[in-house]
Amino acid sequence: MVGSNKWQLFGQRRIYLIAVVLVFVFAMGRGLIASGQNSPTRSPSDVVREFYKAMREHRFKDAWSMTIYKPAVEALTAQEMEELRVDFEEKAAKIPEQVEIMGEQISANTATVFVKVPVTESTPQITSEPVTLVNSAGVWIIGSEADQAEVKKKGRRFFLDALIDEHQSDIEDLLKRLVAVEAVYAQQHNGAFGDLPALIKAGLMSDEVGDPKVMGYTFRITISKDGKSYVSTAEPARYGHTGKLSFWMDQTGNIKKEDNGGKPIK
Repeated sequence: MVGSNKWQLFGQRRIYLIAVVLVFVFAMGRGLIASGQNSPTRSPSDVVREFYKAMREHRFKDAWSMTIYKPAVEALTAQEMEELRVDFEEKAAKIPEQVEIMGEQISANTATVFVKVPVTESTPQITSEPVTLVNSAGVWIIGSEADQAEVKKKGRRFFLDALIDEHQSDIEDLLKRLVAVEAVYAQQHNGAFGDLPALIKAGLMSDEVGDPKVMGYTFRITISKDGKSYVSTAEPARYGHTGKLSFWMDQTGNIKKEDNGGKPIK
């Protein structure tokens, strides 16, 4: 790549002074990359490599600052970053330890870097995933111009609103699945439904469902005295930050959702 071409150039010229200067410049370039700063001389492939490296090392602000999402993270408070950390860590966990670049294409102020996708059961053959970059003021950043305009418009609310939408969607999907889960539990327990601890103990739900830090919601299942009916509710762990809608559902599968200021729906 770029580094190996420079070393070949040094060997061909064999001019000590030029070699010293180029080594110095190259070392400065590596220092900028290591510190997460976006050097104008960095190629699209360099930016993609460092983005993945920063994500794997959980340097999330450094990582997102190399993308069009920089305006969405630079104004976030420490608490807001902490709220987003679980989601960021989940994304980082999917990145392989070694990211291999298969090539890049540059056209005017846009570029595409092709990243090798590791072989898995679902992808038994070697494939590549395109990563789009745009040149902004002489610096390559990950993303497209169209998305960049939307991010600038929303600013610090971009990730926060996306997280709210994701949490609310997850809760609604959970409630829809709950009807089938409770039906299975009832078949195994003489027609009686189970509360959340019982469902987790039976292996029908994961522990994460009961963790507001993971779900962004406080999720409950209240069983009637005879065990033949239940009501499930979910409210944002932090209203306006992890969610806005409150949810309610009974054993019929009828879901109610509304912005109730973070309070339960009765």
